[in-house]
Amino acid sequence: MTELPSDERWIVALDIDGTVLHEDGTLTDATIAAVQRVAAAGHEVMLATGRSVSLTLPILERLGLVSDYVVSANGAIVLGRDAEAPVGYSRVHVDTFDPAEVLTTIREHLADASYAVEDADGLFRYAGSFPDGALAANSEQVDFDELLGLPATRVVVISPDHGTEEFLEVVDRMGLHQVTYNVGWTAWLDIAPDGVNKATGLDIVRERLGIPREHVLAIGDGRNDIDMLQWAGVGVAMGQAPAEVIAVADRVTGSDLEDGVATALGEAFPA
Repeated sequence: MTELPSDERWIVALDIDGTVLHEDGTLTDATIAAVQRVAAAGHEVMLATGRSVSLTLPILERLGLVSDYVVSANGAIVLGRDAEAPVGYSRVHVDTFDPAEVLTTIREHLADASYAVEDADGLFRYAGSFPDGALAANSEQVDFDELLGLPATRVVVISPDHGTEEFLEVVDRMGLHQVTYNVGWTAWLDIAPDGVNKATGLDIVRERLGIPREHVLAIGDGRNDIDMLQWAGVGVAMGQAPAEVIAVADRVTGSDLEDGVATALGEAFPA
């Protein structure tokens, strides 16, 4: 990666899982040092993730990062710094949708799947079972029908009995409308309000900061990063990203296990 012009402020948007964090949840000193160095240079280094707010803010703390903004729930929630808020951030933008139609449609195709709905306050209500740590700590198990009337920032569907390719085929056959959806590494489906993704959340941040889109560097590894990488002035795919993610990126860095974020930031903003 070639050096970027740094005479003006940049937004540096980082995905979390598989990008900042290894897939096992570890975070290296090299990544922390690179993030802190670029932030100290005056750039807006921030997180843009599919995670809920409660699972995102601890990563900021682990990075030693205090950013002006955070994009979570795949763009449905944008947080801004707020010294008076209990967690140091408050919601400056929230998108919600009625999940009833999409939930009933998916259930027709995936009867044995598990479902979760995240509301604007970050509470997950779920039917079925989810792996430990997959949902926020503030979650509540309910009957499936109770999920249908809840305004949602995000719907999560998992179907462990399906392989990723089989799951992709099933999702493709569903014909989901009025939502934006992405399939993860495993049989995990993330659903957001129509037209909402990490790029739309970041565009809100960009407008608030008065930074042109050409001065946005985004780094990610997942299918839910595709819109962000295409939208950003410079989109960087992690080395282990699926082919369709790499295909839309301007540049490719090392994998998460190779400290690809540290490499990309070091090349873009040399010390």
